[in-house]
Amino acid sequence: MIENSRKSIVALLMFFLSLGNMVGNGIGMAVNPVSVQQSKTITLADYGIKPGNSKSFGYKLLKTIEKINAGRSAGDSIVLELTPGTYHFYPSKKIQREYYISNHDQDNPKFVGIPLENLKNMTIDGNGSKLVFHGVMLPLSIINSQNCTIRNLSIDFENPHIFQVEVVENNGSDGLAFRPAEWVEYRITKDSVFEAYGEGWTARPGSGIAFEKDTRHIVYNTSDLFYSTKGVYRLKEANGGDGDNRYVGDVLYAPNWKDEKKALVPGTVVAMRTWDRPTPGVFVSNSKDISFNNVKVHYSRGMGLLAQVTENITLVGFSVCLKGDDDKRYFTTQADATHFSGCKGRIVSVNGLYEGMMDDAINVHGTYLKVVKRVDDYTLVGRYMHDQSWGFDWGFDGDEVQFIASRTMETLDGINRIKSIAPYDNDVVSGAREFKIIFENPVDESVSENGDFGIENLTWTPEVYFAGNTIRNNRARGTLFSTPKKTVVENNVFDHTSGTAILLCGDCNGWFETGACRDVVIRNNKFINSLTSMFQFTNAVISIYPEIPDLKSQIKYFHGGRKGAIQIVDNEFEIFDAPVLYAKSVDGLVFRNNIIRTNYEYKPFHWNKNRFLLEKVNNIEIE
Repeated sequence: MIENSRKSIVALLMFFLSLGNMVGNGIGMAVNPVSVQQSKTITLADYGIKPGNSKSFGYKLLKTIEKINAGRSAGDSIVLELTPGTYHFYPSKKIQREYYISNHDQDNPKFVGIPLENLKNMTIDGNGSKLVFHGVMLPLSIINSQNCTIRNLSIDFENPHIFQVEVVENNGSDGLAFRPAEWVEYRITKDSVFEAYGEGWTARPGSGIAFEKDTRHIVYNTSDLFYSTKGVYRLKEANGGDGDNRYVGDVLYAPNWKDEKKALVPGTVVAMRTWDRPTPGVFVSNSKDISFNNVKVHYSRGMGLLAQVTENITLVGFSVCLKGDDDKRYFTTQADATHFSGCKGRIVSVNGLYEGMMDDAINVHGTYLKVVKRVDDYTLVGRYMHDQSWGFDWGFDGDEVQFIASRTMETLDGINRIKSIAPYDNDVVSGAREFKIIFENPVDESVSENGDFGIENLTWTPEVYFAGNTIRNNRARGTLFSTPKKTVVENNVFDHTSGTAILLCGDCNGWFETGACRDVVIRNNKFINSLTSMFQFTNAVISIYPEIPDLKSQIKYFHGGRKGAIQIVDNEFEIFDAPVLYAKSVDGLVFRNNIIRTNYEYKPFHWNKNRFLLEKVNNIEIE
């Protein structure tokens, strides 16, 4: 019944998307209207842009788009069509950009494959084309653009920076033997370490995630693997030596890769990786009304899609996924599938497939600035605190803000407004970590560098509609939402997410990701065997877990704020362990008409033995 409901709601959504309005559908949220206007279609093959493998292809495409954009009339709507096929992109010094990308490594400059900048009313239709990238690149960027659509194409890398191997033999504390996948380029260094390499990069992995070979699920109760390949050597019998020829192909032995529990049985597939995340697959910044239809990201060294400081983003059939059931890879992206930082308007994500990624399917949040200086009663200096989130716009004149005490995560009474904001430690916003902000009204006298206070931008917070998606076989968590605006999560399937399926967070102490959830509906979803491993914030299948260092001193509640603010209704839970719901510091929580079924597919192991574990929760209904 849930599956039929999921299909019908997605079909209905697609229908109304085509009309441009969500009316009479019972969803309760509007979707970005689709412009109804005449468009001009241009075949890029007429400009010499054809499938193939060329070192200068990316630059040629860039100049072609610039030429077409310069020659158009104001108000024209342009569709650029690719001829179906495979297009290869290589790093080029001609297409380097300085981008500061939220939740990524802030190393610059970055090689970009297709930079779409300062565009309006433009669509790129790949007609099923495959875009393949080489080296270390940001495949696609959309910067300072409006009403642009990307559709019908896939993004992949020829040689990914995650290194897949298969366990051949596990001798516990004496080490294990593994076979690198056929596409992995590697060498054993002079100091006897396994090192992978590619065009312009090398890496020595020391962590990873283990997958069951047949099911592709994350191996039960393994979480992040940490190991050493020091002393690795090639087995002679693997190369036809005098041994018993037990192994086929190239097999290495790592005596210091110790798995005393022997959880990695022969046949286990391990995605060996580092923690580098230089660029996402798709980067959207300072833009408005951006859509992705039938776009697939098969690999990215960072996130699949990262959008920041953007208004209205629609994903229809956008997927971070394998290339099919017969794909030899088990992994997709290095981090989240999709991530939205400091956006506003509406975020719509429907009918997608998210699998094999090393973090959440979606994460929606803003960023707290920490108060580092009080100049006067109207003026503060705020600082980006996390090393992977700085250098981009935080707010604008006229934005509404509020202040929060970091230790208790209590908001101070009243909302203020920005009169002016400017970078404080840099000449321009790009690359700045600190901002001098002048407010329209006096700031509470308690707010200064002498305490732990954060500033939250309330204007740049979005509504979210996440529906009809499948999230499976990924690391850490399924979805993460931290926005005060209306959030609807419905008709999704969470299948072996390994950690928590849905997390409502908020943290002004570590990640500095805002903020409180005030209006959330989680309904008609199906949860299948979440919590097979332990990660951060994984206290239950649904975890409402703000980071509050001093909960005992907290007086106000963080999430909610009214009766029924967070509703979890009409869902199905198929679980092997106890915890279904964990909630902390919530005012207004409803858990109603949900079905919970227990299976025996895994042995219960979670520390939380409670179906419902509640800490400082008010106005709760469990029926």
